[in-house]
Amino acid sequence: MWQPVRANNLDDINRQIEELTRAREQSVAATKPLEAELGRLEDKLANIEAGIAKAKADLRGLEASIAKREVDFAIQYALLAERVESFYKASRAPSSFFVLFASGPSSNLARDLFYQQVVTDKDKEVITQISLDLIQLETDKKKVEEDKVRLADLQAKLDKEAEFFEGEIAGAKAYQADLGQQIASLTARQQSILAEKSGTFKTSVGDVPLADDYNASPAFSPGFSPAFAAFSFGAPHFKGMSQYGAFGRAKSNQGMEEILKAYYGNVRIETVDTNFNLPTTVGDLPFEDNYLKGIAEMPTSWADQGGYEALKAQAIAARSYALAYTDWRMGSRSAKKAICITENCQVYNAGKAGNPGKWGDAVKDTRGKIMVSNNSNEVINAWYASTSGGYQESYSSLGHSTPGFWDTANGRDGWTSQAYEKIGGSPWFYKGWYKSRSGDSCGRSHPWLTSEEMADILNGWVVLFQGGGDSSRVTPEGSCWGDNPYSVGELQAIGGYISVSDVSVTYGNNGVTASVTFQTNKGSTPPINGNNFYKAFNLRAPGRIALKSGLYNVERR
Repeated sequence: MWQPVRANNLDDINRQIEELTRAREQSVAATKPLEAELGRLEDKLANIEAGIAKAKADLRGLEASIAKREVDFAIQYALLAERVESFYKASRAPSSFFVLFASGPSSNLARDLFYQQVVTDKDKEVITQISLDLIQLETDKKKVEEDKVRLADLQAKLDKEAEFFEGEIAGAKAYQADLGQQIASLTARQQSILAEKSGTFKTSVGDVPLADDYNASPAFSPGFSPAFAAFSFGAPHFKGMSQYGAFGRAKSNQGMEEILKAYYGNVRIETVDTNFNLPTTVGDLPFEDNYLKGIAEMPTSWADQGGYEALKAQAIAARSYALAYTDWRMGSRSAKKAICITENCQVYNAGKAGNPGKWGDAVKDTRGKIMVSNNSNEVINAWYASTSGGYQESYSSLGHSTPGFWDTANGRDGWTSQAYEKIGGSPWFYKGWYKSRSGDSCGRSHPWLTSEEMADILNGWVVLFQGGGDSSRVTPEGSCWGDNPYSVGELQAIGGYISVSDVSVTYGNNGVTASVTFQTNKGSTPPINGNNFYKAFNLRAPGRIALKSGLYNVERR
């Protein structure tokens, strides 16, 4: 049930949020230069590290060369001694004139002189080269030792600089994360108030009167123009199997297994032993023969309207959900905790258990059948709800993830006209909400707003998302809510919107309204983020008028 919320502490909450937000923004602003500097430093580090790596490789090559050259020099040193001795002897040999007078024939003389000169020159060359190589070897050895020290020093300096910036950024990020958690916590508290004001609730079909209401349909005429109304596609929670979608699929000749795989993804149907009592909050109940037959989540009458396969799909989903909820697992096949019998779990009706009709046939025809994930090989935690509005959101549980997709035969292109929920006739597929679940409408007879009332919501959006006022006072006027909301005039003085003449809406591919744009007395608004308008609308719309889904439209009449 919806209950009014008196948010006496909103001012304090908002002040705390604003203080935390400013602190986080200041921290982020201070951190960005550090991050940029770290980026530049990391680029430099990468280049220097590459240089250091090359220098180390060169040193290793030089060290290997020195080791080899030292071995070679052991041999060269012996040769050097011989060369020095030979050169010394040659330099002390008799002169060429002595050789000339002591020689035999002239041909021998010329040959001997040539050989002597060649040997002398070669000895000089070898002595010089060996001496130079020895000097270079000692120089290289000294350079290796010096470069090792320098490289170690450079590496230490680089590591110190990188550690400093990384430490500064890590500390700042941790501080920002802490502030973000505080802000999120406070926002969650504020959002809980918002949720109660907007009247979000869980709903399944069950054996209850349909929630159709002509005044909530787009066909209703409010009697004034221009008039604006926000229409939600579906009602929470949009995950798992859509019951009206399953009905539409069954009427489109899809079998239970095709229906289940469409909503739950990569699953298989297995038959397990379910001949045991299930613990519930009203005691242990025979699982198949009482508990499941009493599940009041889908109208039995659908069986006679082409929807028997939907009933069988619902039976398998309900069986799988109950097992998953009570901690029954494929590897430990016993229920360990009790399941509630309300829509917070699954609706159980003892009267229906005694007279289940064709729902009982669906339970019997699927006896023991459950869904098992092909990814986790575990039972599926099978969520389901009445109406998603044509887009199924993905969720993950027990190691399995369901797909997110447009629930139509042709994807988003066939969304509004060919959605399976529309084929199934869901009264929640496209609806303007203006009553609480108990039927209270806070004096409103329809969801349509005047040009001035829509402008007032825009002024609320300005305060909430552009500043200039006290966001805690953006709540509905009137006795149904109390507190201290802004008057229309007060908000108008802040936002400046007086009238609205037209509206356009864009949609995202992910199943939400992407943006809303209004034509006003101030000209065109910027495209307003769809989620931001959703919040502003639910916080300021008069009475119980509210959006129930992030996928919505705003119509003009």
